[in-house]
Amino acid sequence: MNKVIKPGAFSAEQARSAGKPSRAEAEAAVRTLIRWAGDDPEREGLVGTPDRVVRSYEEFFAGYEGDPREMLARTFEETDGYDEMVILRDIRLESYCEHHMVPIIGKAHVGYLPRNRVVGISKLARVVEAYAKRLQIQEKMTAQIANCIQEVLDPRGVGVVIEAAHQCMTTRGVHKPGVTMLTSRMLGTFRENEATRKEFLAMIGKTTGGYG
Repeated sequence: MNKVIKPGAFSAEQARSAGKPSRAEAEAAVRTLIRWAGDDPEREGLVGTPDRVVRSYEEFFAGYEGDPREMLARTFEETDGYDEMVILRDIRLESYCEHHMVPIIGKAHVGYLPRNRVVGISKLARVVEAYAKRLQIQEKMTAQIANCIQEVLDPRGVGVVIEAAHQCMTTRGVHKPGVTMLTSRMLGTFRENEATRKEFLAMIGKTTGGYG
């Protein structure tokens, strides 16, 4: 008898360890969806689609393959006492709504106040990418990015703001194109000190209301 798994019973890590379907199984699932949509997966224009979809998914969901914390492992202490904000602005992100599996397209702004060390700026972008290339909701993704930077680098504070358009509401359902969702996560002095928070928001070009 097949065991029924309740929604939310597995973490992402547990789900992967439980057994990833084979490539052939994934392609068969795409063929099933094509038939369900009302088309013929064997016709000329669709016969190669299952392979292309699976290869696309390997790209879309590459974030499951790496540990974002390891991306921040190498740091630098030779900063001549630099103790002001480090900000990476307008990091393009492409994520996927976990409710409808359609794109979330936007950008992230990431800042931190170093304590004794800094990290290569490309690593901040890689952390954003690692959490974005998963099935996500924007609120969780924002928190994950900020929490990861805080836990690994132990800075005096972290600020993350994400602004993105969700195709689950622009191409289906309520059909409201042009709407952008903004989320923020402020930790340490970014949360505790209003002046620090305002400086961060000003530097990324955002108003000071509604964050914190």
